[in-house]
Amino acid sequence: MDRMPMPKEPIQTPAAPSRAELVDHLVSTRIAGQVATPRENNLSHYRKLANGDRHYWLGLELGDRWADEQDVLAVMAERVGVVDDPAHRTGQDTIDPELTVAGLDRMAARLRKAALDRQSVLFATGHPGGLLDVHRATADALRAAGCEIVRIPAGLVADEGSVWQFADVAVLERGATLWHTHSPNPMAAILDALANDGRPQPDLVVADHGWAGCAAQRGLDAVGYADCNDPALFLGEAEGTLQVAVPLDDHVRDPRFYDPMVAYLLAAAGLR
Repeated sequence: MDRMPMPKEPIQTPAAPSRAELVDHLVSTRIAGQVATPRENNLSHYRKLANGDRHYWLGLELGDRWADEQDVLAVMAERVGVVDDPAHRTGQDTIDPELTVAGLDRMAARLRKAALDRQSVLFATGHPGGLLDVHRATADALRAAGCEIVRIPAGLVADEGSVWQFADVAVLERGATLWHTHSPNPMAAILDALANDGRPQPDLVVADHGWAGCAAQRGLDAVGYADCNDPALFLGEAEGTLQVAVPLDDHVRDPRFYDPMVAYLLAAAGLR
């Protein structure tokens, strides 16, 4: 069956909130503040990363540098705002909304550079249920500013699924369903196919999960979003492999809750 083309109408975003207004919004919608991800889940992921489980490395090569779970927790407390007490083992955990906004400001600076230099930008998400429209709106704004939004080669496969672009955002599809994935393999398939076609690598990758980690590990400029139970991207940022990791709950109850955040990001980048 032929695929219907996606509409190309510009995404409409609300007026940009002030920093204080955005902080309040992040907390009230649980994008930050007391988030839904429980402490037990966070610590389990930190421990599995430290024990060398590559599923939790998100495409980065961490070696044995983060073999101590407490070192991972320390970075997450500093860069995300999770509770820094190792004795806090169960119950609620947190994301500091001020760190979320600071991450958005760092991402905005990189997006501004991309717009000024008319760079090529690739968008991808392993969390289509939450972040697809966040990436789509950003791609729309960068295209309007003169950037090339990278079109991925056709016919790509990874992890028993197909790699497609919907609304300018690369995703993994299985059985007519957009798939939630942490795997770096779909991004690797894209970058390898671009090289095989004699096409240049993107100047910038805007993504999340293993899509962002894979691009950063290959030496590309990469920025992305990550939840408090996905420590690898924050470790990558701490080591300088990933340029920006923005801490947030990456799948809140209503994806429209992210709209004010996107409005703030685009305004800070000079893209509104």
